Amino acid sequence: MRLDSIVFAVAGMCFGVILGWVVGVQQAGQTPPALTTAAPASQAAGGAAPQAPPLDEARVQSLMTVIKNDPENAGAALELANTYFDAEQYADAITWYEASVRLDPSNPNASTDLGVSYYYSGLTDRALEQFDVSLALDPAHTKTMLNQGIVLAFGRQDLAGAQAAWEQVVALAPNSPEGQAASRALEGIAAAGHSAAAPGG
Repeated sequence: MRLDSIVFAVAGMCFGVILGWVVGVQQAGQTPPALTTAAPASQAAGGAAPQAPPLDEARVQSLMTVIKNDPENAGAALELANTYFDAEQYADAITWYEASVRLDPSNPNASTDLGVSYYYSGLTDRALEQFDVSLALDPAHTKTMLNQGIVLAFGRQDLAGAQAAWEQVVALAPNSPEGQAASRALEGIAAAGHSAAAPGG
């Protein structure tokens, strides 16, 4: 099996679980975990691209007003970034994630969402560099490790690196949503007949 076919097989094995978790977390009103990074690989394998949700213009205007009155408001910048991210307007999301991280450089969640926005914009190297920043802030940040594995798998086709990242997630938090998603991704690699010890195919 060719390496790119293995990547697509992994996408098919874990995409549904990851997407379901993303939807659940977003409905709970939390920061988007951005695990839909598996989507480009699944689309390349022949899946249809879902239509982006419309931008919440009223929310954007409200947050812009807050930021105009309080330019140092990192939380408002982060919410604005999330709003653009939800509408899949990644260039604007990047602008406001960068602003949020600049104002509050200690937030690994914002840093990781910035990294995923880079990935969605075709900037795989910058995404991985940003994940390194997140892990420097919190070396046990499983959300970052999970996304790092996805970008390594789908952006770099580095399944050995992805496997190592996902194994870390499972070791740190096996029963967490991240740990469960990482376990399913590892099952996908195993089902595709690939392991870090046997990188060929």
